[in-house]
Amino acid sequence: MNEVEAGRRLRTLAKEIARHNRLYHDRDAPEISDADYDALLRENAALEAEYPQLIRADSPSRQVGAAPSTVLAKVTHARPMLSLENAFSGEDVHEFVRRVRRFLSLAEAEPVALTAEPKIDGLSCSLRYEKGQLVLAATRGDGAVGEDVTPNVRTIGDIPQQLSGAPEILEVRGEVYMSKADFAALNQRQAESGGKVFANPRNAAAGSLRQKDPAITAARPLRFLAHGWGELSEPLGTTQTEAVDRLRALGFPIDQRVVRCPDADAALAHYAAIEHERADLPFDIDGVVYKLDRLDWQERLGFVGRAPRWAIAHKFPAEKAETTLERIEIQVGRTGKLTPIGRLTPVGVGGVIVSNVTLHNRDEIGRLALREGDRVRIQRAGDVIPQVVENLTPDEPRAPFVYPDHCPACGSEAVAEEGEVDIRCTGGLICPAQRLERLKHFVSRGAMDIEGLGEKTIVEFVEAGLVEKPSDIFRLRREQILGREGWKEKSVDNLLAAIEGRKGFDGARLLFGLGIRHVGIVTARDLLKCFVTIEALESAAQGETGIAELSAVEGVGPVVAEAVHDFFHEPHNREEVAALLELARPAPFVSQARETEWSGKTIVFTGSLETMSRDEAKAQAERLGARAAGSVSAKTDLVVAGPGAGSKLKKAEELGIRVATEEEWARIVAEA
Repeated sequence: MNEVEAGRRLRTLAKEIARHNRLYHDRDAPEISDADYDALLRENAALEAEYPQLIRADSPSRQVGAAPSTVLAKVTHARPMLSLENAFSGEDVHEFVRRVRRFLSLAEAEPVALTAEPKIDGLSCSLRYEKGQLVLAATRGDGAVGEDVTPNVRTIGDIPQQLSGAPEILEVRGEVYMSKADFAALNQRQAESGGKVFANPRNAAAGSLRQKDPAITAARPLRFLAHGWGELSEPLGTTQTEAVDRLRALGFPIDQRVVRCPDADAALAHYAAIEHERADLPFDIDGVVYKLDRLDWQERLGFVGRAPRWAIAHKFPAEKAETTLERIEIQVGRTGKLTPIGRLTPVGVGGVIVSNVTLHNRDEIGRLALREGDRVRIQRAGDVIPQVVENLTPDEPRAPFVYPDHCPACGSEAVAEEGEVDIRCTGGLICPAQRLERLKHFVSRGAMDIEGLGEKTIVEFVEAGLVEKPSDIFRLRREQILGREGWKEKSVDNLLAAIEGRKGFDGARLLFGLGIRHVGIVTARDLLKCFVTIEALESAAQGETGIAELSAVEGVGPVVAEAVHDFFHEPHNREEVAALLELARPAPFVSQARETEWSGKTIVFTGSLETMSRDEAKAQAERLGARAAGSVSAKTDLVVAGPGAGSKLKKAEELGIRVATEEEWARIVAEA
């Protein structure tokens, strides 16, 4: 695969994985298997490692979960609830330990102890205790904001309501799950009463916890296992092992298979033992989680993108099944992409019936020579529907599938841009599928999150001519809606209040909602972390050095920079943004890093650092509220130069920028 092909594939992976995140975390209705999802993540990571210059700002390696639903109240986590990177082999685990050594500059003889524990297949939940009292329980959501499920959690017998001897502030994190036996019994009761039959224990647990009525949750056999913590007013110990023992002593259920391993080989041996007894465990698991045992090392390692550097999930292999690809349907997305969806003869695999699968794009169909009627092999690990991994009847005489060259929604020509694998409708705003999808995206939970303005309402308003572009939402008037079928005074007032409540909302959410190609919510935050307001970002994008200035933002590469630049150079886009800024008045970005004299400043590291790795130095800068940039410009505030510093140091000296040694940088961090 050359660089152009790698860029295309990374773009496709980012979009596919984001979609599956929403389906899994938000709707509890995934469409691919854990194994196939992990395979996509792994492919993405491998391509990023080979082509680091192509890492996208909306890379799946920087995303966590999905935005919380609109059904339950929102909760902002005191400390983010992040995800984990995955390992799929023993070599991956050894490489994880080698990365830890490199980051911390550890000697080869220095032992690196890990803890190992089963990865429970449930719904992540954070429990907040203040002065020993349970005051809040929340789901993970998108990692930053979750759902308030406190009344529901109070019905779970495993979870202590009061603690004795706990820190004044204690956030305990773990998994809400349903045992295999309880799941079977629940489904039997549901079937007998004509209720919903759940596909698997994870979906049953998630659906039971995320109820508006706590009485429904109370009637469901939910359990809890703790595995970590968030905000603390005092340490729980000096090691992961000590901290977990402290949680157990406080009354939290901890799985008995959590053990301390002196090295990676011992951790892998524990993985093999757990995999051997997996089928006999009372709950579903999909792997083993390893964590660095020393908490001071965890603190130094910190986080990167969506995951901690000090932990990794070692996943189990996938399960497979065979079925028939009955037909291939084409869906049109908000960017005009034509995505093929395979409809399968329902088949059971790993205890779940699957019937749909994404076929990704035209090239994937060609690679597998897929046609309607083919027998295919699918694979699954965990609780979701997989993708096709093999065509079992490629040589049977059967008509090939003809990929459409016109959009099924509007009839416009559908083409692939040079260097791209995706086929896209050229209809733009005249295409009803795109217009609808763009508006749905704008009001979605990850973007503006306007309660009461769901897909059905958007379709209604578009068909009625009330809304054609995002700014029209903020122009809606009471008299336009009142009297329409299903709209009474209270529902109209609630909707208009929800729209009004999004004025002055998070600027990053609005920027993401614009639907700029390659700009996910993490990218939007990265951009506004640098430029603070959308107006400043637009001004920078239109400048003579716009692409270079955007590319200098940490995590934003040339592909994203060009997309933002191109977006703001279109007059109709600028007109729409201006209207939104006037009507919605989004709030400037506020960094969650602690305030120091370095907040908002730009720091560049160059040369060889001897007491820490480059990654650790950048993490230190970000904790001080600064931005770690990759290139020196007139806007750089400090250059930290180690031995062997070259052109960046020279440019800093020419521009009169302050230069510090590694020792001076250490003092800056200590004193901040």
